[in-house]
Amino acid sequence: MFPQLLKFEKEFIEDGVIMTREENSSASVWLEQPLPTGLGAEMAKYWETNQFLSIAGAHDPMAGLLARKAGFNALYLSGAALTASMGLPDLGLVTMEELVTRAQAIVRVTRLPLLVDGDTGFGEALNTMRLVRQLEDVGVAAVQLEDQVLPKKCGHLNGKQLVTPDHMAEKIAAASRARRDLRIVARTDAAASEGIDAAIARAKLYVEAGADAIFPEALHDEEQFRAFSAAIDVPLLANMTEFGRTKQTSAAEFDAMGYAMAIWPVSGLRIAARAMEKFYDELAATGTAEGTIDQMQTRAELYDVINYFGYESLDSKIQRTVLP
Repeated sequence: MFPQLLKFEKEFIEDGVIMTREENSSASVWLEQPLPTGLGAEMAKYWETNQFLSIAGAHDPMAGLLARKAGFNALYLSGAALTASMGLPDLGLVTMEELVTRAQAIVRVTRLPLLVDGDTGFGEALNTMRLVRQLEDVGVAAVQLEDQVLPKKCGHLNGKQLVTPDHMAEKIAAASRARRDLRIVARTDAAASEGIDAAIARAKLYVEAGADAIFPEALHDEEQFRAFSAAIDVPLLANMTEFGRTKQTSAAEFDAMGYAMAIWPVSGLRIAARAMEKFYDELAATGTAEGTIDQMQTRAELYDVINYFGYESLDSKIQRTVLP
């Protein structure tokens, strides 16, 4: 009925070699598949089997594909990284629609469990419920909700203001009521302003309200990390952001302190931004990119990451590409 759509056995050319789609392990593309479901349960399996989960920050789909290629089994969409990629500060300026759209773009090509930074839920209980439903509708595995007042700030900065514990618990309860497969990670920023004991008390209340995991933000040292793991029975998430209050700590070290997972939320964006900055400086100074060619991802490497030939093979009207 649709002759332009090729069958799985249709041939295409990759690096000058004729191959069938069955011979190409990366042939399947998102245009052929529905959005994945059940990724919340997939993420939770790591918690249930005590397998530490290292979660790579992925601010866009390309970052997510590169993280998947490196072997990561889960991804994190940071609000700070998302807003920075849009040229904005992390001060609650991103809309729910912008967040959901970016999350969908990442999930549909990576098909990995994605934990999304939902900030303060974009409002009160009903807004939080809508966020949960919209994220779940695009295949997101888990959402992180925090107890700051809007406009919020980066958790490692000063001057944060918090809602009352009961107010946050109401949002968590609302999110729990709205979700089906989505896991809820409750973040508390209380350690910096109210002390570790108050932060632990908040965390316990959030678990009672329906949180599946707890994210204690901006802890300073091993003593604070271990205090949380000794007091909280649900999975704990550690934030290994750079240039903050937490010293550089490895996945193995977090695991040894009783944590179930860790995120590197903005690391990939920082690396990419510095590389682009260096390139643009050199191009502006020299007028040529010749001196940076060896630092670039090649066309063949790019096409492999985005599965260019898998897409091309779907439509017989597209002339098959032979790389130069």
